[in-house]
Amino acid sequence: MLACMASFDFSPAAVAELARADAARALAEDIGPGDLTAALVDPARRARARVLAREAAVICGAPWVEAALRQMDPEVAIHWLVAEGRPALADQVVLEVEGSARALLTAERTALNFLQLLTGVATRTATFVEAVRGTRALIVDTRKTLPGLRLAQKYAVRVGGGTNHRIGLYDAVLIKENHIAASGGVAQVLAAAARVTAQAAFVEIEVETLVQLKEALAARAKMILLDNMDLATLREAVRINDGRAVLEISGGVTLQSVRALAETGVDRISIGALTKDVKAADFSMRLKEI
Repeated sequence: MLACMASFDFSPAAVAELARADAARALAEDIGPGDLTAALVDPARRARARVLAREAAVICGAPWVEAALRQMDPEVAIHWLVAEGRPALADQVVLEVEGSARALLTAERTALNFLQLLTGVATRTATFVEAVRGTRALIVDTRKTLPGLRLAQKYAVRVGGGTNHRIGLYDAVLIKENHIAASGGVAQVLAAAARVTAQAAFVEIEVETLVQLKEALAARAKMILLDNMDLATLREAVRINDGRAVLEISGGVTLQSVRALAETGVDRISIGALTKDVKAADFSMRLKEI
């Protein structure tokens, strides 16, 4: 089976650099020429702050939180009580920080925005991953992400136990209905795709019927997306495929339907809602002067 295929380097160093860039952009958006309210606080004052999870969640976004805090106070002390990727309980303290009171106040909203968004993505992903546990199916993300935060959201999918699909249009080939129509058919478009395989992490073709599936297999497709098929058709598709290609499901997948879809025997289930319809997790920061 194909593993995580995203072309971005999600090493700790690369993630830290990504977080620094995202945090700098977000802070500039929020602060502009200066934080008028934090300026009311004596610059010499120091403070401690605690971040609480207001609901159960899978914690995600530590590199972004730390980047936001350190860009405002390079000497800030940061202590995570719940590690990245670990579950937090409702009303549990997940993070303690100590530093310049002004810096903590200025960075608070940016840090929490990243934490709530990415924790929301990781938590939702983990819920889907748990729902298909024991099957062969991987839970996979899509390109339905917030503009400018795609890599951060795809990182959060990984933290939640999911698998990344392509990062963008540049790193893999995904042939959909309109590509097939514009190219003259399944066999023709796959032949054209063969000429760019050296540049692509993978080539995948979407099919809507069992007839198209057979065409794709005859043309030696290695990865096939089964679009909006019912359970009976999916089971038949798995039988016809007989392990020749990686089979992925897409279209209208919900938490209520995902287990039955996984039990058809497909390899992957891609879900736009992991990053598109995500509900931000609820956190709050409480600050105390020291």
